[in-house]
Amino acid sequence: MVNIKIGIIGGSGLNNPKLFEDVQECKVTTPFGDPSDVLLEGKIDGVPCVLLARHGRRHSIMPTNVNYRANIWALKSKGCTHIVVSTACGSLREHIAPGDFVIIDQFIDRTTKRQQTFYDGEDGHPPGILHLPMDVPFCKDTRKILLETCKELGYSVHPKGTMVTIEGPRFSSKAESLMFRQWGGDVINMTTVPEVILAKELGLFYAAVAMATDMDSWKDDGEPVNVEKVLRTMKQNSEKVTNLLKKVISKIAAEDWDSRIKASKESVEMNVMLPIPL
Repeated sequence: MVNIKIGIIGGSGLNNPKLFEDVQECKVTTPFGDPSDVLLEGKIDGVPCVLLARHGRRHSIMPTNVNYRANIWALKSKGCTHIVVSTACGSLREHIAPGDFVIIDQFIDRTTKRQQTFYDGEDGHPPGILHLPMDVPFCKDTRKILLETCKELGYSVHPKGTMVTIEGPRFSSKAESLMFRQWGGDVINMTTVPEVILAKELGLFYAAVAMATDMDSWKDDGEPVNVEKVLRTMKQNSEKVTNLLKKVISKIAAEDWDSRIKASKESVEMNVMLPIPL
């Protein structure tokens, strides 16, 4: 049976080392450079976990400059089988209120400057070109556990949602926000892409808890999105997310993931096109 180890990527509002028992710092480098910060290794209810602050512990790395490839590779190199993340987001829907959680199941990519694959043909990187299916970006089984646990805790949670990921660091114009609504977006952030794509390339089971902090820019009434509002809502939600993770980790580890891990690995391997010998 595969040993389960869970990577936790703490976005804005979740990089608390107090999550863990027996916490230790670990500095890692990768073929893709250094991750955003040191890794914090420890256990939650006896389950080994690794915590990484997406933007660095001082929140000094803007979304475009996050080394997503190094972050995901580092977690894989430490033996992680799963990645559970938190992400602050704006709401594009009236029924998703600030403070609500969304267990996102799809994304729309509006980024323009980010490396989205490990298979880039560079020396020391995985060989070939990976044309990875992305019809189901997020792990449905991990999402189910997150959703059930949110309900057990009495949180206001939405079982699915499409995340629009923009380049940032600026927020959307009103015209853009309205357009994203027409496209079917439910929430909006600056980090889901390429994080989820890269996790899937390495066969990791990735799921995200999106925390709505504001109503983005589409509404005619009310205050438009701003940093003060985002930080205020994140502070209110950070304890909830911590409690959620503490309960979710043991539930993930209690399941038998062997066949799913094998299938995920095979899905990657069968979609790699290796160079044709001359």
